[in-house]
Amino acid sequence: MEQAPLQTIQRPAVEWELRTALQDAAAKKQAVAILGAGTKRDVGRAGPVMPGISTSALSGITLYEPTELVMSARAGTLLKLIEAELDARGQMLAFEPIDLGPVLGQPAQQGTIGAVFATNLSGARRVAGGAARDHILGVTACTGSAEIIKSGGRVMKNVTGIDVARGLMGSWGTLAVLTETTFKVLPKPQTTATLVLAGLPDEIAIEALCQAMGSPFEVTGAVHLQAGLARRLWHAALNSAGQAITALRIETFESFIGYRAGRLKDVLKAFGDIRVLEHDSSLAFWDELRQLSVLQNSNNLLWRISTAPRLGPQVVNDIRRYMSVDAFYDWSGGLIWVEVPYSADAGASDIRRVMAVHGGHATLVRADPAIRASVEVFQPVEPGVARLTARLKATFDPHGILNPGRMYASH
Repeated sequence: MEQAPLQTIQRPAVEWELRTALQDAAAKKQAVAILGAGTKRDVGRAGPVMPGISTSALSGITLYEPTELVMSARAGTLLKLIEAELDARGQMLAFEPIDLGPVLGQPAQQGTIGAVFATNLSGARRVAGGAARDHILGVTACTGSAEIIKSGGRVMKNVTGIDVARGLMGSWGTLAVLTETTFKVLPKPQTTATLVLAGLPDEIAIEALCQAMGSPFEVTGAVHLQAGLARRLWHAALNSAGQAITALRIETFESFIGYRAGRLKDVLKAFGDIRVLEHDSSLAFWDELRQLSVLQNSNNLLWRISTAPRLGPQVVNDIRRYMSVDAFYDWSGGLIWVEVPYSADAGASDIRRVMAVHGGHATLVRADPAIRASVEVFQPVEPGVARLTARLKATFDPHGILNPGRMYASH
């Protein structure tokens, strides 16, 4: 997929340069596209060509206290550098951020920590560890009026009133430009194993995932891939069967892993034969899911749908009444990546109709600019929420220069 064109890209290396660039844009009322490394530039509504401001030169880890489980980093710091530093100390980002770049035709492992929090995109471990926004402690950012703001700090209980730091999470650069983030980290589990069932229909698979999540064995990943997507796995031992794959991850101390795997197998024995991926194979499997491997190298349009876990299969079945569907369920069914064939509106009208019946949100992730310019990419919000969102936009970005129209046409 080609990236949306930009007129020019400024890459301020220090905070005052960013502030100056935004002051200039505000004075001219010149809209600007806000990006980090640009791997997610093609998510959102497509609009007119405009200049860009990238935070990629605002890079570097500014604080790391392993004993306090706290790290600070400038927004343009590559995620892979942060995770390498954490890994050297036996620590990790608990929310396991996904790499969205490859499904959009971009190189892997080029995302920045600022983009991780600005988009609030979390991976499979969210079911156990929470979302990206749950781990943010503080931010420094520059608003659309070129005002530097700071929110939060290095401990969790330091916020009264409006939590601006959490409020900026998931705003996709439409409210302010993050320049630095402070966040919690956690120790890495000593070992991991993955329990795999093959050939389950969606409804039965989601029942198995939900039953496992309700067990006391601390499942940290719960996914189901329909057969068509399972055949795209890089994991040779899993793609060769040509069947749907249902997988559950457990992570713990070496001395406990066998016990937990055995007990969880007992819980799930009614669902069929279970194989266990040991530590290295388990790591490889979940690492490729972080890159959304089964959704790469495809010409199909891609939607990201969130709903109540047990409703996932019904949502997919109802969408299938209108179009063909390949589905990858995460978060025990609460998150569904849905591939659909090309159509003029990406199936938006029918998918929105299904979501209205079942509840939840649907975001168009991969589509041509012409489609993204003509449909609502993010889930439309109710009038009251829309008014509140518009007021927040007017407060943080009174001149309307930061990624205008990226999330919603009106602002």
